[in-house]
Amino acid sequence: MRIRRGEDHLLLAGVDEAGRGSLCGPVVAAAVILPGDFFLLGVDDSKRLSPRRREALFRKILRGAVCWAIGASSPYEIDRLNIKRAAEKAMREAVLRLKIKPSLVLVDGFPLSDLPFPQVPVVGGDGKSLAIAASSIIAKVVRDRMMVYYHRRYPCYDLIHNKGYGTKRHLAALREQGPSPIHRLSFNWRG
Repeated sequence: MRIRRGEDHLLLAGVDEAGRGSLCGPVVAAAVILPGDFFLLGVDDSKRLSPRRREALFRKILRGAVCWAIGASSPYEIDRLNIKRAAEKAMREAVLRLKIKPSLVLVDGFPLSDLPFPQVPVVGGDGKSLAIAASSIIAKVVRDRMMVYYHRRYPCYDLIHNKGYGTKRHLAALREQGPSPIHRLSFNWRG
């Protein structure tokens, strides 16, 4: 299924998450409702965009959106629930926080349980739906900004550069320093 803007739903929301594969920090989700005539050149899956391009698009998406919201699951919740359920929780939370209730929710990847709105799961949705791609950019920028903040508290892990993912420098710091309070203890970073 190829879904783009102009769907027959007046209030179409896209939802996606960022940080699922990271070794530390929260998983962050964003939900966004865009106007039916919204168009912004360059919106794509956040993983395909440079940090600079994501930041520029982020501001334009927020200015043009009908509404948007964020949800998150902490490292503790990720360890307690598992990453899949924690990501679902964050995505559901983002949708439920929208100030305007959507007619339909396009979910990147998998359906969300207990969502009180009609939904369509779209595998690879951040490359197929403008609304999902926009939500992926919002989630990624918000999460990256959080990781920059955490870098100030835990500089030895080089979070400003790796955003919590398992680079050589991050893994070496984990071996030398052990985990910080924001590390996901259920993830296999010990090697």
